[in-house]
Amino acid sequence: MADQLPSSPQKKSKKIARKRRSAALGFIFITIFIDVLGLGIIIPVMPKLLETLGHVDVSTASKYSGWLTFVYASMQLVFASIMGNLSDRYGRRPILLVSLFGFSIDYTFMAFAPTIAWLFVGRFIAGVTGATTATATAYIADISTGHKRSANFGLVGAASGFGFIIGIALGAYLGALDIKFPFIAAAAFAFFNGLYGYFVLPESLKPEHRRKFEWKRANPIGSIIRIFTKHTELAGLIGAITLVYIAQKAIEYLLSFYLIEKFHWSLSSIGTLGIFIGVLLVGIQGGLIRYTIPKFGQQKNIVYGLIFYAIGLTLIAFVKQGWMMYLYMIPYCLGGISGPALQAFATDKVAKNEQGELQGAFTTMNSVSVIVGPLLFSYIFYSFTHKFSGYYFPGAPYILAALLMLISTLITFKSFKKAG
Repeated sequence: MADQLPSSPQKKSKKIARKRRSAALGFIFITIFIDVLGLGIIIPVMPKLLETLGHVDVSTASKYSGWLTFVYASMQLVFASIMGNLSDRYGRRPILLVSLFGFSIDYTFMAFAPTIAWLFVGRFIAGVTGATTATATAYIADISTGHKRSANFGLVGAASGFGFIIGIALGAYLGALDIKFPFIAAAAFAFFNGLYGYFVLPESLKPEHRRKFEWKRANPIGSIIRIFTKHTELAGLIGAITLVYIAQKAIEYLLSFYLIEKFHWSLSSIGTLGIFIGVLLVGIQGGLIRYTIPKFGQQKNIVYGLIFYAIGLTLIAFVKQGWMMYLYMIPYCLGGISGPALQAFATDKVAKNEQGELQGAFTTMNSVSVIVGPLLFSYIFYSFTHKFSGYYFPGAPYILAALLMLISTLITFKSFKKAG
């Protein structure tokens, strides 16, 4: 008889809350997927697009790519903390929707740009609205607790990996048909996900956890200073994360140029490697990390992941044959076990009404890395590949990236000792 009794109102409300939480996580997964999808789509076609619009070789095109990311990241640096603090005041939902529609406008500009100058306009718009990742991770922090927080940050990595797979594939295969098609597809994905979020996404930040918007906390430098001074144990970790972000840009923004220059790969070959990388990332950050974090703890995941990154980058720098890229990407992608653990470790140290500010600080440091990394690595690449170069070594950027990973490992060790 007891089994036939209706569920209590409390049980029903918990069941409804779980369903809403699952739906929200699904939207966040898709949002981050689309964010990385746009990056993946651009990667294989950017060299060809810049060569075509600028009438230059691949070595020179890499410099244009560095400056495009510089503009995007500079705008994001200025506006990321504003968006993060606005999400602490008005909620995560409206900021996520604005970001998605902003990306849609950016990709539309890139699709129909008659000159390289128009690409800069699109990147400017995307930089202003590009707070998707920071607000999405704050959303996850709002609805997650304990070990589930690390696991849900792992979902962010899985979404990134899956978006990378589809993005690279779409960019490579659609770009082979028409250079505009990948950007049109990215614009459509961002726009329709924004519409979906408008009708489906619930707000994660309860009114009692919101705080007044303050300009002194919304400027990028002020946000970082506040996090550093109030949570001194996080200063080293955020510095280490910044170095990791910079080093990763050697893969994210330069790999297509590197493969075209060194092995003369076609768009479809780059796309196939991108799919392989994406499958690895999904498996590692969506599956493996759910085992390694409970088994070994956050700190070991972070340290071992950074070491894997350094090994992978070093191998890529000296790769002799194209097929070896598949082999050498395995240790590099294993480095992905460090990212979710780093974020979860940091978010555990701050209050609920500071999560947006913390994620805004992370996005600010990522913007700094996007300002520094692609421009730095593209000029190093150009210096070692142009026709008047004194020494030809296209792998030079990856040696520097590996060194940055090792430095971040040392900083992390010291941070753990300070945090106790």
